[in-house]
Amino acid sequence: MRRTGRDTGAAKAISGRIGSERCEPSRRRAASKPDPVASPEATLASGLYLVATPIGNLGDVTLRALAVLRGVDRIFCEDSRVTARLLARYDIAAPLELYHDHNAERARPAILAALRRGERVALVSDAGTPLVCDPGYKLVRAAIAEDLPVTAIPGPSAALTALILSGLPPDAFLFAGFLPPRRAARRRALEGWSALKASMVFFEGGSRLAGCLGDITELLGNRRAAVARELTKLHEEIRRGRLAELASHYRDAGPPRGEAVIVVGPPEPTAPDQAAVDSRLRAALTTLGLRDAAATVAAETGLPRSELYRRALAIRSETE
Repeated sequence: MRRTGRDTGAAKAISGRIGSERCEPSRRRAASKPDPVASPEATLASGLYLVATPIGNLGDVTLRALAVLRGVDRIFCEDSRVTARLLARYDIAAPLELYHDHNAERARPAILAALRRGERVALVSDAGTPLVCDPGYKLVRAAIAEDLPVTAIPGPSAALTALILSGLPPDAFLFAGFLPPRRAARRRALEGWSALKASMVFFEGGSRLAGCLGDITELLGNRRAAVARELTKLHEEIRRGRLAELASHYRDAGPPRGEAVIVVGPPEPTAPDQAAVDSRLRAALTTLGLRDAAATVAAETGLPRSELYRRALAIRSETE
């Protein structure tokens, strides 16, 4: 993970259909993307390759990512010292150049010019999937606008790794990246998501972790949560509990090293007021039978129909 400035975001590749053939984002009709691993002798097609890299353990790089990195004409990265370690581990000699927040405006035209010439260019982040809280969105947008080929080589992601390790519901989730560093802006952002019925995933630096957890607790309630650090590394840490407990732990323990992923569970259903439920059932029973009354109140409250049927039966027995 790496905190970045304006040039962040995510890109979507949309595939359409022409006749009975699939149209790839690059407008090349094919049954599937070329597999450089299956055909190492094949020349890599020209275009921009968004290559996911390990978030900690260098063994997590995919075979396809290695094949692409070996086949491109040059690799653009955030920090050449970080990416050089990955390339050295796998004996890859492609030239390294920089693309980060501070030089993106200058470097982007040169990359686009290389793509127009038919070069093969890879974009990587320091760790994880490019564009996810990392530079690259504007480059991808510009390449798509010129109808230049763009494809993604999927792989490691800190956000997804933390989510599946958290023990919290993964079926619906919001990835929000880094929250604003200023407390007032951070609280405004959290207020906007307070009613969202989904798990939420945030990145945060160690120095702000305790304060951020405290604000999340205050704005979203004391939900179940998890904090993940050093993912895929030797000292990987997943701390699970209620938000207030986690905030207290990191206040007492002090700021951890590096960056963390915070996963916050969705709002928990509140226990219904039994008297109010009974009142609804009694009203329904004046005109409906047991099953229909239970079904009506279940639709209104979201409570299990079987539970409401048993309660309706008890209410009717009391009045007989």
